Amino acid sequence: MSRIMQAFDSGQRSVIASASVKAVVVALALPLAACGAGGFSLEKAEVDRSIITSSTPSAPAAPALSDKDSDQTTIGNAVSSADIKELGGQSVPWANSGTGSRGAITELVELKDTGLTCRRFTATRESFDGVALYRGELCMAEAGGWHMQEFKAL
Repeated sequence: MSRIMQAFDSGQRSVIASASVKAVVVALALPLAACGAGGFSLEKAEVDRSIITSSTPSAPAAPALSDKDSDQTTIGNAVSSADIKELGGQSVPWANSGTGSRGAITELVELKDTGLTCRRFTATRESFDGVALYRGELCMAEAGGWHMQEFKAL
């Protein structure tokens, strides 16, 4: 037995133990009493309109490219940069990391008609919405860049 406890007789020990139990009960009950005495209520809750997280324009300035348009541009880049002589009839794979689509370009031929250089091709497009087959034609513009003349689903 400790020296402090030895100073008290057995009657006083029960009083001290009882007081400490009461203190614990009061310490646990006090926060619960505060909640029950008119604390939080959904009926009294109000929307905090002082916080603005973001805003969007009422009308978009320019329409965003659809996945098909983005894939069409990627296919056009692959067709224009392909070395037809080196390919020897092999397909050209393409992939668009922005849309997750991919496919292969086949039947790629270069035609020169009335001084205009064009490339005709067939391309597959595998995407989340399925597999599709397209036929297209890409022609070189006077400025030296390539322009998609035709790109349609088969």
